[in-house]
Amino acid sequence: MSDAKRLIGRLVVLVSLGGVLGWGAVAAAESAPDVVTVKRLAMPLAAKIAEKAVMACQAKGYAVTAVVVDRNGDPQVMMRGTRANRFTIQIATDKARAVILSGVDSSLFLKNRGDIRMEMDHVDGILMLEGGVRIDSVGTLVGALGVSGAPGGEKDEACAKAAVAVYVDQLDMP
Repeated sequence: MSDAKRLIGRLVVLVSLGGVLGWGAVAAAESAPDVVTVKRLAMPLAAKIAEKAVMACQAKGYAVTAVVVDRNGDPQVMMRGTRANRFTIQIATDKARAVILSGVDSSLFLKNRGDIRMEMDHVDGILMLEGGVRIDSVGTLVGALGVSGAPGGEKDEACAKAAVAVYVDQLDMP
């Protein structure tokens, strides 16, 4: 067999194989779902978590606001303690959104990426401050809780973590 015929034979095999592999990739892409299901935190549980955070801080003498945002960073529930000032609403919201952006509690985000804090604090809707925590359901981020108003972000975060911990059994239901 001549070299030309062998080369043509190899090309035919490669083109055929490429067509089969290409068809497999197209078939796999076509079988991917057009609609996906995502977990969301139900409003009644979000309200309980926010209220528990406000009450946890209130028990320590702190007037705070707690905001639960959904997995997109949109506010779902806001609870403002009677004596918490209006600015705590935005700060709590922006702490929770920092969690959604980074995927970790806001204190960890601040610790890991403090080098970009000034830049991130100029991003509309994000504050790199302690006081924002993840809300997970069976390992999936379903929202975040931000707390603001205590004298120090570590105190805000302690109230937030305590509130989420109360409902962890409900959150871990598949």
